[in-house]
Amino acid sequence: MTATTRQEAVRSIASDAFLDLREDISGLEGQSLSDSFGRYVFSDDVQRQTLPEPIYQALRKTIETGSKLDLEIADEVALAMKTWAVGHGATHYTHWFQPMTGLTAEKHDSFLKPTGSGGAMLEFSGQQLSQGEPDASSFPSGGLRATFEARGYTAWDPTSPAFVRKSASGATLCIPTAFCSWTGEALDKKTPLLRSCEAISRAAVRLLRTIGESSVTRVSPTTGVEQEYFLVDRQFFHLRPDLMATGRTLFGAMPYKGQEFDDHYFGSISGRVLDFMRDLEKELWLLGVPLMTRHNEVAPSQFELAPQYSGVSVSIDQNMLTMSVLNDVAERHGLAVLMHEKPYANFNGSGKHMNWSIGDDLGHNLLEPGNTPHENLKFMMTLTSIVRAVDMHQDLLRASIASAGNDHRLGANEAPPAIISIFLGSQLTEVINAMIEGRDPANSGKGSLRLGVDALPELPQDITDRNRTSPFAFTGNKFEFRAVGSGQSVAYPAAFVNTIVAESMEFICDELEARGGANAENINAVVRETLAKHQRVIFDGDNYSDEWVAEAEKRGLLNRRTTPEALMALSDEKNTALFERFGVLTSHELESRANVSNEIYASKIRVEALATIDMAQTMILPAASAFQSQLSETIRGVRAVDESIPTGAQVEALHCTASGATALQAAVNALSDALAKVEGAGHGEAEHAEAMLNEVIPQMEKVRSAADGLEKVVDDDLWPLPKYRELMFIR
Repeated sequence: MTATTRQEAVRSIASDAFLDLREDISGLEGQSLSDSFGRYVFSDDVQRQTLPEPIYQALRKTIETGSKLDLEIADEVALAMKTWAVGHGATHYTHWFQPMTGLTAEKHDSFLKPTGSGGAMLEFSGQQLSQGEPDASSFPSGGLRATFEARGYTAWDPTSPAFVRKSASGATLCIPTAFCSWTGEALDKKTPLLRSCEAISRAAVRLLRTIGESSVTRVSPTTGVEQEYFLVDRQFFHLRPDLMATGRTLFGAMPYKGQEFDDHYFGSISGRVLDFMRDLEKELWLLGVPLMTRHNEVAPSQFELAPQYSGVSVSIDQNMLTMSVLNDVAERHGLAVLMHEKPYANFNGSGKHMNWSIGDDLGHNLLEPGNTPHENLKFMMTLTSIVRAVDMHQDLLRASIASAGNDHRLGANEAPPAIISIFLGSQLTEVINAMIEGRDPANSGKGSLRLGVDALPELPQDITDRNRTSPFAFTGNKFEFRAVGSGQSVAYPAAFVNTIVAESMEFICDELEARGGANAENINAVVRETLAKHQRVIFDGDNYSDEWVAEAEKRGLLNRRTTPEALMALSDEKNTALFERFGVLTSHELESRANVSNEIYASKIRVEALATIDMAQTMILPAASAFQSQLSETIRGVRAVDESIPTGAQVEALHCTASGATALQAAVNALSDALAKVEGAGHGEAEHAEAMLNEVIPQMEKVRSAADGLEKVVDDDLWPLPKYRELMFIR
C-alpha cells in the first residue's frame, strides 16, 4: 500500500525528534528541592517579603476572610506582583480563568506601555490586576447572554496565588480569576465554587456554635485531587485520527494480552515514563503543586499522580494547571497524554478522585473522629450532615460528574456505578447501626452511645477496610468522591458537595432549635433520627456487582446511567431552590449549566460520529478492499498454476472480509442517516443530547463492531491504524 502525501506528512510530523526544553525552564539545576519549590508562585512567603506590612496584612485578611480589597491596596499588590514576575522573565500577564468548557482560558496582555517620547515603560495597575474585560462571545453561556453581548469580566481571585508560567521563549504572569457576564452572572466554574465555600462556612460555623465553639469564625473545605491518565507514543497518537479528535479510540479489537494478569498496577515504572514523570514533577513543584505520589495504574500504560491537600480553590486551580503541564511535558518526551475517561474499550478507564474534607480556622478537622465526647459530637454531627446530604441529593452528585466520557466509565467493572452511595467502613457502620437501634456497638466496650456523654469507639485515622468500588467513601478523616472523571474539572463536584452539606448542616441546626436547643439529648435524637431516615445510602459491599444494582433499586436509590438523564437534576425545582437559597447559583445560572452540558455532550457525540464515518470510509474499508484484492489475486494465481491446489482458506478469508466490509458499509450508512436525522430535527439542547444518545450512539457501536471484526482478518501489513497491542504496550 502506497502512502499518500498526507500520510507521509503526518508521519513526518509525528516522527520529528521532540524538543527538549527541560534545561530552559526547569530552574532546578544546582538547587535543593525545598529551595526551589514554589519558585514561580506569588506565595504567602513572597507576599510577606515584597509587600509593606500593612498591605500584606490587608491582603491576608482578604484571603482568609473574604473581605473586599480596596483599589489603593490593589495598586501596591499589583506593583509588587509585576516586579516579582518581571524578575522571573515575564513580559505579559493574563487573567487565567475556567469557562464552562471545562478547560482554562487566557488572553495575554503586555506589561509594556509606549511613552510619548518614543520609548516604553512597564505598567501594571491595581485595576488591571483586579478586573479584565475579555471577549465573552465565543464562550458557552447556555443562554445567559445573547451572542452579540460580547462583554465579559474577569475578577481576581486572591484566594488562589498568581504564578509565572515559563516556556523556552518567555514567561507569563497568570492571575487566577472568576469570569462573569456584564450583568454579573457567572460564566465559569470557579464562581459557583467560591460561593459554595462561603455557604458551607456559614452553615458549619452555625453548627459549631450550637455546641459552644464560639471562637470559630470560618470553616473551609479542602481537597486533594488524584489524577489518572494514559500515555501513548506520539507517533501512534498522530496516526490515530480518533485519538486526536476525540481523546478515545473509536475502533480497536482486543489484543491477545490485556490487563488480565494484573501485572501493571504498582509495577516497576519504565525508564522513559519515569524520565517523563521526573520532569513533570520538577515543573509542578516550581509552580507550587505539591505532588507526593506517582505509580502505575491498573491498565497497561495507565498512571496516576496525587498531590497533598490544599484549600479547595487552590487545589482545583492546581489540578487544572497539572493537566496543562502534563500535556506540555509529554510532548517534549515524544508522548501524548490521554485524559479521556475511557480511551480504550474493555480496559480500565481513568478517574479523578476528589478527596474532600472540612476544617475550621483553629486547625480542627471536622471529620476527625477524635477520642473525647466533644470531638465525637462534632464528628457525628458533621458525618450525619454528609450522609443526609448524599442521600437527599444523589441526583445532584450524579449530575456534577456527568459527561459523555464518564458515561463509558461509570459502572464498567472498574469504576463506581452511576448509583451514588456512601461507604463508611465496618467499624463506623456498626456504630451508626447501633445508635439507630439503641444498643451498644459490638465489642466496643464503651457503653451507651449518648452523644456528648460517652466517646465513640476509637477509630483509626485511616480505616483499613477501604472500598475502592464505592463512589463516595470515608477514608479516615475525609471522603473520597471516586466517580469524578479524569478529564473533568473538579469545580462542580466540589461546589455541589459544599452546597448540599451546607443545606444538611442548616437542617440539623433548625431541628435542634425547634426542639429547644442543642443539649445532649436533643443532639442524640436528631442524629439518630436523621441517620435512620437516610441510612439506605450507606453500603459497604461490592458496588460493581449486579446484586448491588438490584439492592439499590429496592432501597429507592437513583441509577441515572447516562448524561442526558443525569442532567435533568439541574432543572428540578427543589435543586433550583437549594442553589438559590445558598446563593451558589441562580435559577438562570443553573439552567445555563444544564444547557451548556447538554450542548457539549451532543457536540462530542457528533464529532465522534463524524470521525467514525470518516475513518471507516477512508481507512478501514480501503484496507479491506486491498486485502480482498490481494486474496483474489492469490486465488487466481494459485489456480492458474494448478487448479488442484486447495484454496479453501483463501476463499474463506475472502468471503469473511467481503461480508465484513458489506456489514461495515451498511453500518456506516445507517450511522450517517441517523446523524443527519438528529442534526436536522431542530431540537433544544436537552432533546438534542437525548437524540444523540438514543439514535446516534447505537449506530456508532454497530460500525465499531463491524470494523473490529475486520481488524481480526485483514492482513496486518494492510491495517491502517496502530492497534491496541502497539498503543498500550510499546512505550
